[in-house]
Amino acid sequence: MNRWFLIVIFGWLSVGQLVAEDRPNVLFISIDDLNDWIGCMGHPQVKTPHIDALAERGVNFTNAHCQAPICNPSRISMFLGKLPSNTGHYFLAPGFRDVAITRDSETLFQYFRSHGYFLSTMGKIFHGKADAPSFDHIERSRGWRRGAKKVRYTVPGTHPLWDWGVVDVPDEEQRDYQTAAWAAEQIPTLAKGEKPFFLAVGFHLPHVPIYASKKWFELYPIDDVVMPEAPEGDLDDVPETGVALSLNLTAPRDEWMRETGEDRHAVQAYLAANSFVDHCVGILMDSLQSSGAVDNTVVVLWSDHGFHLGEKKKWAKRSLWERSTRVPLIFAGAGISGRGVSVEPVGLIDVWPTLSELCDLPEKSDLDGTSLVPQLKEPGTPRKAPVITTFGKDNHSLRSRDFRYTRYMDGTEELYDHRKDPGEINNLAANPEYRAEIAKLKKWLPNVNAPAVPGSRGSDSPLYGEGKGLQNAMKRK
Repeated sequence: MNRWFLIVIFGWLSVGQLVAEDRPNVLFISIDDLNDWIGCMGHPQVKTPHIDALAERGVNFTNAHCQAPICNPSRISMFLGKLPSNTGHYFLAPGFRDVAITRDSETLFQYFRSHGYFLSTMGKIFHGKADAPSFDHIERSRGWRRGAKKVRYTVPGTHPLWDWGVVDVPDEEQRDYQTAAWAAEQIPTLAKGEKPFFLAVGFHLPHVPIYASKKWFELYPIDDVVMPEAPEGDLDDVPETGVALSLNLTAPRDEWMRETGEDRHAVQAYLAANSFVDHCVGILMDSLQSSGAVDNTVVVLWSDHGFHLGEKKKWAKRSLWERSTRVPLIFAGAGISGRGVSVEPVGLIDVWPTLSELCDLPEKSDLDGTSLVPQLKEPGTPRKAPVITTFGKDNHSLRSRDFRYTRYMDGTEELYDHRKDPGEINNLAANPEYRAEIAKLKKWLPNVNAPAVPGSRGSDSPLYGEGKGLQNAMKRK
């Protein structure tokens, strides 16, 4: 072989290796069921200093939303870069590797692996077990998460995960702490590796059961807990389909929660768990800082969906209202200026193209999201399209900068003006003054509404139920 050809080839490989090594690392932090109850998103009471500090040195997207208000389809949408209406993944099951339409799909993580990154993970990233093809290394979760008996909530017939309260388990023995400690131990080693790293860390709290040790509860004395707004008659102007869709059959009833006073205890537990998880985020950030890799690492912190704590007379997720769709989304680190706040409508669907651009990877043309780099450079840069959240076939909610418009499978609608009504109390869909706004937003409803993938179940709504219930609901439409 011509020696000049060999020189060219080896020279090209060396340049390629340098390019890979010069790319920023990625620290990818997932927090399960975390709504907007963090300090940098305006909650009046919660203490989350580490997440707030991350937002201070990056860009905080305060109008970010999930693409499905339930764990499995939200994560599938984010990691495949596809809207639920394009894949048919709407509910808790099946997984994306279990059905033909998405079985061979490339994930966000596989994409980074294919471009020279070392992928490692621990904790809840996917809904269920980590996807083996997505990672070079998977560390199994360990540490205490729940015991054999509930702490507080003992109503017969409820789901075993529904509970909250103080637990006498040291922080160091709990699962999220051990996940943070493991990841913090890995960061210095990964930072010295031959490849840039992509470390995905998933925290389980504040997902039910909402447990934390006493010191976190002491931050929020029970009598001082700030309760969310939940006015009487809030559901009077909501379509029956919207109420039925959002009814969580395994969660506690709102009436019982209020009558027993457990609503206040649950809110206290949620605040305590958020502060504990914030502490775990701090462990990660301290390690990243001390490793020397902080200036060459993109940090993205996000949650898969929100969580109702009595708003709209509801507990848990699974709705197309703001409390269930709005999520924290923070980018910080390499190539990102600090102290930025963007109020533009964005989604988790936008994370993949954003990370690709920040890490100088080739653009992947078949993603449904759009890069947020323009907003990372200048947070006030407007976005033309509203962000969409879907729960079940033909149920969509569009969130613009100022409005939320929701259309259900039977054609009924909701419209809320967030400039005047951030709690979404007054449905304006029937108000003729807003017809033009509705018409403008309706243009962004998806043209494709894929049927639910085979084996779909776990909607936890009386509109769907299990098995044939899902099929019958579709037929009724």
